[in-house]
Amino acid sequence: MILVAAPEACEKISYQMPSFTLDGHFIYFAAFKKHIGIFPPVRGDEKLQQDLNPFRGEKGNLRFPLSAPMPYDLIERVIQALLLEHKQRLALKSSH
Repeated sequence: MILVAAPEACEKISYQMPSFTLDGHFIYFAAFKKHIGIFPPVRGDEKLQQDLNPFRGEKGNLRFPLSAPMPYDLIERVIQALLLEHKQRLALKSSH
């Protein structure tokens, strides 16, 4: 799903987790005993924030329990939001 959203992204390992980079890391993910985690915390429109509330960990990172069906549509929205945030940071950085 990440490579569909950002085909030019490169897979890396960082902080002992899989990540994807595009002129810097923009998404990390990891499998844990009871959940899949996605990092860093995502911002975005109010609807996305509301939809993510049940999956937020204590630091805002996302936790998708393995005991429930994986919400792939929601994860795709998270990927798009993180990619947009990353591209906005890069544009701001290059304009300075």
